[in-house]
Amino acid sequence: MAPVTIGAVAATFGRDVDRCVTKVVGIIESAARDGVQLLVFPDACLGGYIGDLRSPDPADPPPALDPDGPEIAAVIAAAGPMTVCLGYAEAADGGRCNSAICVSGDGVLGTHRKVHQPAGESLAYLPGDRFAAFDTPVGRIGMLIDYDKTFPESVRELTLDGATIIAALSAWPASVTDRASRLPADRQSRLFDLYDCARAAENQVVLVSSNQTGVMGSLQFLGQAKVVGPGGDILATTRSKGGLAKVELDVDAEITRARKVLNHLAELRFDVYRRADRCASP
Repeated sequence: MAPVTIGAVAATFGRDVDRCVTKVVGIIESAARDGVQLLVFPDACLGGYIGDLRSPDPADPPPALDPDGPEIAAVIAAAGPMTVCLGYAEAADGGRCNSAICVSGDGVLGTHRKVHQPAGESLAYLPGDRFAAFDTPVGRIGMLIDYDKTFPESVRELTLDGATIIAALSAWPASVTDRASRLPADRQSRLFDLYDCARAAENQVVLVSSNQTGVMGSLQFLGQAKVVGPGGDILATTRSKGGLAKVELDVDAEITRARKVLNHLAELRFDVYRRADRCASP
């Protein structure tokens, strides 16, 4: 494929859904003027995230939205030829899932429900149960949400399903137990970047990492949106500020170059790995 212009968003999104939709559409329109072909928004950008990881406030849940409702329809209408990934709370099974949806002007291309739930997140969201890649105009994509990328198996599953681009959508906060006085020095800031680079390098794929900024309840989000190459190198980043991390990249050529001598997928040894369902309980 030809080179693709990729953008990862760092921005603040709160509870006002209409305002969030307006902001998302505005960012899409601005990115389109800059030639962006793949745009990845943060998790929970339509209605915000929970305000406390350990004890989410039952009186202030993220609004549960219908994936066929007017909010997603407005994003589809704005997307045009662009491929857009964004996160929201999806109404499902009498509750809500922390979900990501990928769209273009032609409609929905793929979806993901967050599988791994940290701390008390299960009090606010239902869990997802699968990782699956899907085809888009810019290549085959797999999506992760937040804590999913802590687990190497998540990206490996998507890569084995043919994904060459991983869209990692986050509402990732600074440490809730030992927050540093400066965000760049925070332990979670270091881990956020480490996971992004490691997951890309392990699987020799392109990883597009978005994140919220600002504050929701007791959580202070880190920003640090970035695009990571298949060698684990950060190609563009917003650092801790809001903005757009943008890069033009020939995804297929970069992956081919990364796998030319050391091809991690071809060199896997499933015959000696312990299967996940045989792992001992902690």
